[in-house]
Amino acid sequence: MSYDRNIKSKEECYIDLQPNNFQLEQTTIWSFPERGSWATHSGKYRGNWTPYVPRNLILRYSKPGDWILDQFTGSGTTLVEAKLLNRNAVGVDINPQSVSNSEKNIQFESNLVTKILVREGNATNLNFIKDEKIDLICTHPPYADIIRYSKSIEGDISHLKTEEFLEAMNKVAEESFRVLKEGKICAVMMGDIRKNGKVVPLGFRTMEVFLNTGFQSKEIIIKEQYNCKSTAYWKSKKNKFLLLAHEYIFVFQK
Repeated sequence: MSYDRNIKSKEECYIDLQPNNFQLEQTTIWSFPERGSWATHSGKYRGNWTPYVPRNLILRYSKPGDWILDQFTGSGTTLVEAKLLNRNAVGVDINPQSVSNSEKNIQFESNLVTKILVREGNATNLNFIKDEKIDLICTHPPYADIIRYSKSIEGDISHLKTEEFLEAMNKVAEESFRVLKEGKICAVMMGDIRKNGKVVPLGFRTMEVFLNTGFQSKEIIIKEQYNCKSTAYWKSKKNKFLLLAHEYIFVFQK
């Protein structure tokens, strides 16, 4: 990626926006001990994913000028990476506070001409996006009701128990299939959860939802999980359970 070398202050700003020593992942095991704090990224928004994940997905599965969708935009991590990597993007979230956070985080100077749009909406109904308009879906939904991202917003799937959550994710998958171009990629990060001491394989159940919608499985990536706030709780259970220390990145193709 080239930068404007004629104006030193801008050049320095752009360089500071990029990660140091970034390398594209080459295997199906991803591990990022350092969360990543370049540009406007931070870990303040609970449950947001490390920017290393969307950066890898965007670079591998899209090209400059493509349109990227994140229908669970949260604090805008995917949108920031899209802007840095010369892609256009649409971010959707049902929580107006998330929309506000995303709009704030994408407000940085760039010499690249991109369109980054943020909209309040429901991932189960993307009627404002026409059929087959998106080149890449890159998203990180809630893990059922493990973290509730709002108090009482109607349609917020982070309030749903497993079965209701999967029903909602079926609608998310159908909308994802509709708006994505033929042959393009939909990448979804999802983790398993534990209820009453038993593991609920939420990851693989979500994968089945997308496969049943018509997607094909291209890759299953295992991402090592760091700094989970529930770790202390499960450690207090005196080694009755193994700590869940992984998440899945399912890469589907339409």
